[in-house]
Amino acid sequence: MYFLVILLMAVSWGIQWRLRSKFKKYAQVGLQSGLTGAQIAELMLADHGITDVRIVSTDGSLTDHYNPATKTVNLSEGVYAERSAAAAAVAAHECGHAVQHATAYSMLQFRSAMVPALSAVSRYMPWILLAGIFMLNRTMIPLGLGIALFSLTTLFSFVTLPVEFDASRRALAWMDKRGVVTVQEHAMAKDALWWAAMTYVVAAISSLATLLYYVMIFMRRR
Repeated sequence: MYFLVILLMAVSWGIQWRLRSKFKKYAQVGLQSGLTGAQIAELMLADHGITDVRIVSTDGSLTDHYNPATKTVNLSEGVYAERSAAAAAVAAHECGHAVQHATAYSMLQFRSAMVPALSAVSRYMPWILLAGIFMLNRTMIPLGLGIALFSLTTLFSFVTLPVEFDASRRALAWMDKRGVVTVQEHAMAKDALWWAAMTYVVAAISSLATLLYYVMIFMRRR
């Protein structure tokens, strides 16, 4: 199990590096349409009849996200004003989440409903697990509670997968139909989004492996 955790950490690092490498490469490929990431987002929202979502610029790199609470598509500096295949992919993907929200996509609703509980859990779970390990010879209750809380984070990571894959599917389908990218640019956008999705896959598997590690410790002490 120790080897598996270390292996997954190495794979995760490798995928993160590959993702950044891909986005850096595709960020240098200008769109023939000349549209910025923000303009791509505006077009996609308009084509889906979404008028109550704002597009805003946010600091950082690869910090792009859709916030269903504020109904904002937050695009990083390297996406908002850039005219590249990478910017188009990210902007359309985040708008894919806005479309999910507007159409009441069930998995997004499920994930959003989990966020408040998960925010509370994340504050205390590491300390409970740590206490559980130290107190294992006296009582198994803290570790058992920590495992129960950690299982929520693992569930969340797996619920995230269909949400992310569906947003990319919607983005690529719209870009192809709208003609905002060429065939070559579409292939680049698809490749970039695939590598982005792999980060979520590895995160989910890593979370499951860590959960099983704690479960094994718990079962050995029973």
